[in-house]
Parts: sequence; C-alpha cells; structure tokens
Amino acid sequence: MRYLILLIVVVSFLPSCAKRKAEKQAEEDDQIIQQFIVENNLIATKTETGLYVVIENPGTGATCSGFSDVRVAYTGYFPSGGIFDQSDAQGITLNLSNVIQGWHEGIPYFKEGGSGTLLIPSALGYGPNGTVGIPPNSVLVFDIELLDVL
Repeated sequence: MRYLILLIVVVSFLPSCAKRKAEKQAEEDDQIIQQFIVENNLIATKTETGLYVVIENPGTGATCSGFSDVRVAYTGYFPSGGIFDQSDAQGITLNLSNVIQGWHEGIPYFKEGGSGTLLIPSALGYGPNGTVGIPPNSVLVFDIELLDVL
C-alpha cells in the first residue's frame, strides 16, 4: 500500500515538473527573441503562442490559411547567426499543414507578395528534440517571402 501511495505521488508530480520546464524554456526563448529584436532594431508583433512576426511588406495578393499550398522563398538561421537552411530565389512549394507550427501560424500573416521575418520559439519549431542541423530547444529566425498562394 505504501508503494502505491508513493507511486501515485510520483506520477502526479511528473506533469507539473514537465510544465515548469516548458514554461522556463518559453521564458528563455522569449528573452532571446526580444534581444534579437532590440539588436536588429525590428518592430515585431507577438502572438498568443509566443511567435513574433515582423512584417516588412504585407503583400497585396491572395491570402492563405494554415492549410494552404504556398510557394515560399526563405532563409532560416539562428539568432546568434549561422544559416541552417534556405531555399533558392524560386522558393519551395509546400502545404502549411505539413510544416513546423511557427510557419503554420506565421505565414498566413502575409498576403501573396509579402515578406518579413518569423521569430520562432523552440516550442513552435523543433522543440526539445531538435532535428538534423538544429539543436534541441533552438529559437529559429526565418526571413520569408510569400511568392504564391496556390
């Protein structure tokens, strides 16, 4: 019986520990993003999820949703520098339901022909697992141009 009570206490403690860890990571990510904004003299809007959007050109063409097929030219880099991925000037075609959450949420802020920057906290990128070329819990910066809404 004593082990059962101990097991219940431990199991009930784990979710709150994970939540605190995620909240701490979100705070660290936000500090990194805010520092990047100041250092680069950007005007950014923060969403409820923690994504920051910098709109250089809102675009004048078609609008898209988080489920649209689009063609986007981009450069992805870390706030400290160092490009980890980029398209050519012709961009890539993709569906926004098949991308990281930061793109799914951020690209629809632009109309066709629009451009700007997405400052993506790690939870909206590759999270605590990372991916090839992107370490765990990395804040990501994407300069994007929405070339076409298909």
